[in-house]
Amino acid sequence: MITSLQNPRVKLCVSLRDRRPRKDTGLFLIEGYREILRAVDSGRKIETLFVCPEMFLGIKNEELMKKCGGEVIVCSPQVFEKISYRDRPDGLLAIAPQQHLGFTDLKLHENPFLLVCESIEKPGNLGTILRSSDAAGVDAVIVCDPTTDIHNPNVVRSSVGTLFTIPVLEAGGEETLNYLKENKIALVAATPHAKKEFTEVDLTVPLAIVVGSEQYGLSENWMNRADIAVRIPMCGVADSLNVASATTLMLYEVVRQRRNSIQR
Repeated sequence: MITSLQNPRVKLCVSLRDRRPRKDTGLFLIEGYREILRAVDSGRKIETLFVCPEMFLGIKNEELMKKCGGEVIVCSPQVFEKISYRDRPDGLLAIAPQQHLGFTDLKLHENPFLLVCESIEKPGNLGTILRSSDAAGVDAVIVCDPTTDIHNPNVVRSSVGTLFTIPVLEAGGEETLNYLKENKIALVAATPHAKKEFTEVDLTVPLAIVVGSEQYGLSENWMNRADIAVRIPMCGVADSLNVASATTLMLYEVVRQRRNSIQR
């Protein structure tokens, strides 16, 4: 049992909240029962699992501990509060190797449905987008020119572990544009300045929805290369939605149209 806050393992956990140590070590944090379970069920390797039985909320924690297969370290409540980044920890935190996918790892369906996120700044937004993408059945999420990395603990937390359930890769903008062109995937840009509303265009074709950063939206390069530009109608004083909310609406319009086309 670890009881000292000065233990090197404790210091490693705390350091992995920051981007530089994650990059240097190739490791990242996964906290919480659902998140760790989804990582393990998706084939992710768990290197170390820190547990605090006094904080357990469920009865299946021992089953999860066996499934993880890595080293299990018991912590005192004080130590676990130190390494946890949650307001209400449930006594489970894992260290795992990062996974970096490339375009060669993607296996597209017959009618591809992709999401491209350009320079999303807030980890919470990126995590929520991943959660919506999983729910909508997106083939893959491509994070272009990222300002926050996909292994940020708050991305893992806000995605509720869906970071592990769909392919997520980081790539440059030009590389992504070339990939979409080579695979004949239409580029649908979401912008408040478009003339057509998102419900007025055909989203049943092979496509990639592209959304931009919270502050600036899509860059000019993406807007100029888009095959279709759409907007979400705004009836109040606000001129745009939060990027995660807008993305969710766009994704589910694709789901709606494709289901309707099958029913016909």
